[in-house]
Amino acid sequence: MSIENLKKEDLELLSYKDITNMLLEEKGSMNTADLFKKITSLLELPDSVYQNKIGDYYTTLTTDKRFLLLEDGNWDLRSRHTSDKVIIPNDQEDEEEDEDLDIKEDQEEDNSEYDDSVSDEDDFDDSDDDLKDLVVLDEEELELEE
Repeated sequence: MSIENLKKEDLELLSYKDITNMLLEEKGSMNTADLFKKITSLLELPDSVYQNKIGDYYTTLTTDKRFLLLEDGNWDLRSRHTSDKVIIPNDQEDEEEDEDLDIKEDQEEDNSEYDDSVSDEDDFDDSDDDLKDLVVLDEEELELEE
């Protein structure tokens, strides 16, 4: 059954996301404005609802995993699109990590010609010399100074 043939009362029981899902199934990809305009017209909502809630509607679409924003700015159902990501099995992933560690170790060996006598601990000053002149004022004292 087409979404256009549903009664207003039946549509009011659905969320915007569910109506969007139905629209995208029937009509294909659409942009945010057209989708929300269609929803507000199906539900016979005033233009002020469209203007006041379009931002919230966009946020709803971005957080729902069923929808995908395409490069051309249109929304479509994620189920219609494949992922470009390649999943690497765990044993191959471990081999790549080992290779990365080997590369890092080689780089560390190359850095060994630098002076090792300087360490990060030399930069750390644990004394409270910076805080010895610190004075805490309450609000009344601040007002007096002004």
